[in-house]
Amino acid sequence: MLLQDIEIWLKDFAIQYGYLGIFFISLLGASAIFVPIPYTVVIFILGGFQDGVGNWVFEPLWIAVAAGAGAAIGEFSGYLIGFGGRRVVGDKYKTRMEFLTKLFKKYGTIAIFIFALTPLPDDLLFIPLGVMRYSLLRAFVPAVVGKFFSNLIIAYSGRLSLEIVSSIFGVEGQGSSLLIGTIIGIGLLIIVFIIMFKLDWEKHFSKYVD
Repeated sequence: MLLQDIEIWLKDFAIQYGYLGIFFISLLGASAIFVPIPYTVVIFILGGFQDGVGNWVFEPLWIAVAAGAGAAIGEFSGYLIGFGGRRVVGDKYKTRMEFLTKLFKKYGTIAIFIFALTPLPDDLLFIPLGVMRYSLLRAFVPAVVGKFFSNLIIAYSGRLSLEIVSSIFGVEGQGSSLLIGTIIGIGLLIIVFIIMFKLDWEKHFSKYVD
């Protein structure tokens, strides 16, 4: 099963290379825009991972630091795609993007933090941010903070409940989930772009910028 094989490889890589490995699997998982890579499942497992004598191998706090930094950096693959794709956007839609950029200057920080903290699909936000040429620094800081707290919650959840969850549900995935997740991701991204370019943002949201 493809998804399960990926999960096992990610886990083995992280165990072999420690917190540096956690950083890299998180970067890889977050940078995979259309293909879901289950790095958060691995973070959950590592949070409760013990050696042969029952000692915790990883500390949730440092898992969160490594995974948060890697995931935040990985999200900017979507930003770069959007940044490069702006050249194919027509003048009519660039005007709408300019107003959307103004809207994000006011509310973008909290939106990016919420997307990074929760299971909301970050790529659906970061690709449009690249199209808008939104400030990298203004996007990166809330992304890092959000990803840190997200992975801290996941790692501590693994520390507290991995044994129970594994005994009841197991931690295995189905290969078909990879295809389904990819199709859903592409579909959602198309919907976001349709909304982003078709909606007259200035007409509907000008009162929130003034």
